[in-house]
Amino acid sequence: MLKGFKNFMMRGDVVVVAVGLIIALAFSTLIKAFTDSIINPIITRAQGGRSVALGVQLGEPGNTATYVNIGAFVSALVYFLIFIAVVYFLIVVPYKHVQARRGVTVFSDPTPVKTCPACRSEDLPADARKCRYCATDLATGAGAA
Repeated sequence: MLKGFKNFMMRGDVVVVAVGLIIALAFSTLIKAFTDSIINPIITRAQGGRSVALGVQLGEPGNTATYVNIGAFVSALVYFLIFIAVVYFLIVVPYKHVQARRGVTVFSDPTPVKTCPACRSEDLPADARKCRYCATDLATGAGAA
């Protein structure tokens, strides 16, 4: 039972989706801080609206609604960078190591590809001799067979 769960969790697509969701959650925090601290005060100032902290007051002193809170945004940015570093070093690096031991390459640079001159397919391996879609001889660039 545990072996089956381990095999399920070590599938590449499950880990990639999990890392993507974690990054999305961290990025959403960054975006929320940006909108709460920079965009919302500008909009509130346009309507008429008071605050304290690291930032710029756009309206009357003490009005938190028109205060561009740069400190909160910088804090969210630092949080995001730290969080992504933790995800990378505690999830991605060990996962790459385990998969490498299994003979699987993950999170690597894409392999070089070339384009078929006849059908314009762009996903052919760089060392391919024939197009997998139209059977064009790629070594000489001749027409479809």
